[in-house]
Formats: sequence, structure tokens, C-alpha cells
Amino acid sequence: MSAGPGGTPNAPTRSALLHATTRAALLDVIRGAGNISRVDLTRATGLTGATISTVVRRLIDDGLVVETGRAESTGGKPAVLLALAPDSRYAVGADLDHSGITYVLSNLGGAIVGRWRRPGFGMESPAEVVERIGTELTTFMAQVGVDPDRIVGLGVVAPGPLAGAAAVAGAPAGLEAWSTYPLADALRRTVTLPVMLENDATAAAVGEYWTRSTESSSCFAAVYMGTGIGAGVMVNGDVYRGASSNTGEIGHLCVDADGPECWCGSRGCVEVLAGPAAVVAAAREAGMDLRGIGVAEDFATVAREAMVGDPRAVAIIQRSARYIALAIHGLANLMDLDRIILTGPAFAQAGSLYVPAIRTQLERGFFARTSHAVEVVISTHAAEAAAVGGAALVLQSELAPRASSTHTAISGRAVSHGLRQSGPGSVPWG
Repeated sequence: MSAGPGGTPNAPTRSALLHATTRAALLDVIRGAGNISRVDLTRATGLTGATISTVVRRLIDDGLVVETGRAESTGGKPAVLLALAPDSRYAVGADLDHSGITYVLSNLGGAIVGRWRRPGFGMESPAEVVERIGTELTTFMAQVGVDPDRIVGLGVVAPGPLAGAAAVAGAPAGLEAWSTYPLADALRRTVTLPVMLENDATAAAVGEYWTRSTESSSCFAAVYMGTGIGAGVMVNGDVYRGASSNTGEIGHLCVDADGPECWCGSRGCVEVLAGPAAVVAAAREAGMDLRGIGVAEDFATVAREAMVGDPRAVAIIQRSARYIALAIHGLANLMDLDRIILTGPAFAQAGSLYVPAIRTQLERGFFARTSHAVEVVISTHAAEAAAVGGAALVLQSELAPRASSTHTAISGRAVSHGLRQSGPGSVPWG
């Protein structure tokens, strides 16, 4: 991207956007097909043969696509097959959560080639956490042994809404310092890679798309439950962002106007009634024996007890599932979704306990149910979905930019490799 006076990026030209869109379309089709000929690319995309030939040649020259052999002959000369070169590029995803920091290294095809789980940041200040990330990232990349020149960027994922230059109104107790901290700028000064910043639910949705688990879905949501509850929505392979990239906050839908106050300022939110912290609080009130190490660990205990039939745990999880099912029902009606993917650490532990309530609610009340069903599944990498999504965001933005890649959620500046990174934004935690 070119820069205007003072180093401010100019808007991308129409030809640049068209090229990026064409490149993205071809990479997506090749990635999804595994092996495909130029003729089949023409059929799949509707682009001309000349355009296909030109863009494919550039992809081959960039090392992103390789010719893998020939298809079976149908009477004429066998067509040359194309495929991604999966190990030509890599990206790192880092999921920052109070209970732990997860690093994932993914290759161009979306396969995880390295993972590392580190302790959460506890009472560390944001600046201390950033310094630790810089050190841990260096160690992690050395451990996996990948050529650093092939790593195109770092996708940092955090719970909660993203804010611009102004902070939002609140944050959970103990995490207020994060609500005004310019995380992306601090990381950019600390690490040697371009940095992208995203919330966990949106990143998880991109990760599901990039790892090919949603090819048949035109409009799906990844519903993420970790520290809080949120959803990332993708329409035809593109993130639906809204005005400030704060879509899908289903944890802050009101389901009880007279309910308890939520940290967001509202009352009766799904998160305060049904999120992991609410489940743990209800379990303690019911007299369950919890270790009190942290919400994530205690939620896992409640889930395990529910799975073995403890009536107190079963009742608590069922109540949580009903509220979350109502929120998902509302999201499905608003967006006309065809697939719901449950993901995040909490659903990795307890997703099977939530699926029946969600399916029942949708089968009974989804508005477009006579036109199509809504599939409800649990992610195959739910526990590390945010980190996987962080890496996928980098790969998509760098190698297959879509409409949502042409702007940032937070006021942004272009950085090397064509990536975007958030500017003076902050990450409130929710």
C-alpha cells in the first residue's frame, strides 16, 4: 500500500483491490480443492482463462502454488494440477487469556506445525506481559525450527471487544489496566513480526474457515466460550465486522431485563447468567467441592461432574445451556445462519452438554427452519481455536485478502508484508 503525506497510507487503488480479490479467490479455491487444474479454476471462479493464467503464474513465482502433476486423461492432453505449497509460508497465533497464553504456528494450508501453552499473566502488568510474549515468541520459533523468513506475521487474539483511540466504559474486575493499554503498538515495538489484533470469537471463525471445516456453509457463526461468550460470523468466506468490528457479542444480549448487573453496564446478559463464571458461582452456591484455582479450572470440574451425572452439576449446566441456546437462536434468526460451531476452551470441555439444548431450540424456533436446517457442531480444535484463528487471520490477510482485510477494526496503519495492525487501540477484556 502506498503512503500519503506524513506516511499515512493512501486508499488502495481499484486495480490493486481487484488483483487482491482475484488472488484471494484463486487461493481459496485451490486451498479448498487440494488439487485442481487451470481449466477447473476457470469454471469454479468464472474468471477468464487469460486472468487465471496470469494470476496462477504470479502465485507460482511467489512460491505459494506448485504444479503437482497431471490429471487423468479424458481423451486429450492431461491437465496440469495445481496445489498450495503449504510450507511456503507460516504464521503465529497467540491467544492471550487470563488462564494461559497459547502459541500456535500454522502453515499456509492451515495445519498446526507447532503449539506451546504458557501460564496466564495473573497479576502481571500489560507491559510485563508484552515483554514476556517477546521472549516466549523467540523461544517458540526456535523450538519449531522453521525458517523465520517464512513467518509472515503474528496474530494476537484477546477476549472482549476492540476499541479505537477511546477506551470503552468498563472491564471485568482486575483487568481494568488492559482496557486502555495500546497492546498492538507495544507488541509491534517488541517483536520482530508484523502484528494483527483481533477478538477471540472473530479469530476463531476465520480459523474454522481457513482450516476447511466450513466449505459447505455460506453463512456460519463460531460461538466462542472462554472467559466470556461471543460469536464470529462469516458470510461467504468473509468476516462480518459491523461498524467497529464488535459484532457477535451474544454474551451481552439481555435475556432477563431485571437480572443481575453485568460488567458491560447492562443487566441480565447471557454472560452474567450463563457464562463460565456464572456456572462456577452457582456450583459453589450448590455446595459443590471446587478447588478455587480459577474460573476455567472450576468450570471444567463442574462439566466433568455433569458428565458423570451429579444432579447439581447437571442442573447448573442445563440452565446455562438454555440461556446460551436462546442467544444462539437470536443470532441465527438475525443472520440466517446455516451452521453453528461451538468453540473455545469452555466448549472444548463441555460442548457435548450444550449441543442438545441448542439443537432443540433451533429445531423448534429457528425462523427459516422450513427452508434449511442449522447444523450445530463442536470445533475439532476448540481448546486452541483462538490461537489457530490468530494465525489464520495473518495468512488470510497476507495471502488471500478479502473485503474485511481492506480495513482494520481499530484505526490502523499498513505494515510490512501488506499486513495491517491496530494503531492506538485498546483491548478491553470481557
